[in-house]
This record gives sequence, structure tokens and C-alpha cells, in this order.
Amino acid sequence: MPPKHKNTKSHQNKYKPIPHELDMIGKKIVDAAYTVHKNLGPGLLEKVYEVCFCHELVKRGLKYQRQVDIPIVYDNLEFNEGLRLDVIVENSIICELKALETVNPVWEAQIISHLKLTDKRLGYLINFNVVNIGKGIKRFAM
Repeated sequence: MPPKHKNTKSHQNKYKPIPHELDMIGKKIVDAAYTVHKNLGPGLLEKVYEVCFCHELVKRGLKYQRQVDIPIVYDNLEFNEGLRLDVIVENSIICELKALETVNPVWEAQIISHLKLTDKRLGYLINFNVVNIGKGIKRFAM
């Protein structure tokens, strides 16, 4: 008989669809990114996009936190190793913002790690340094 898995929160959520409420927030996040890109275009520093993106989130009635430290919890110990996420929206959705020409696969690993470490289900990787912002937004669901 195979061993039983503990019913952890993330294990229970593994195959459940993303809740409608999170999807609606996600649509507002994407809309905010489109608005910022439409007004600023590519070629600016990441911090510029971050400030303007957060302003657009507020205009859409969303709460956010910027530059949030993420502890690593292992074996009932907490390690602070300098992991930080760019923006968390409504304490539910992680947004990693980039402003670079070359897409780096480590960005995807970064957002997946952040989702796992925070036990969040939805995240967006948004690269503003693109001609078409639609190609710069990638959604991650856990």
C-alpha cells in the first residue's frame, strides 16, 4: 500500500481551478500593465514601471505591497536570504516586473519559487521592455 500524503494546503489546491475572484484581479493587473506600457513604452528602468504600475493598480481599486521580503521556512526554522518579490496584489497575486531586452529563463523559476514559498496560486511575470506588451506578460498558476 503506497504511503499517504499529508493534506497540505498546496497539495489540496494543486488541481483546483483558480478562483473567479483571483482571475478578476488578474485581469485588472494585466490591464494596468497594458496602460503603463501604452503610456511609457519600452526602454525605461524597472523602478519607473513599478511605481507607475502600482499607481494604475490603485486606480483600479487594488491594494498592493512593493518589494516584499520572502523568508524561507524549512524544518520549522526561518531563513532570511534576501529573497524579495516586486509586487504582491491584494495579498494574493505575485507580480514580478522586468525591463530587459533578453528574456532569461531564471525569471520563470524565480516566480514559481515565490509562489511556492508564499503558498500563493497566481503570479504574473511582466517584462515592459518589449514592443508588444502582450508578448511581455506571462501568467503562472499553481
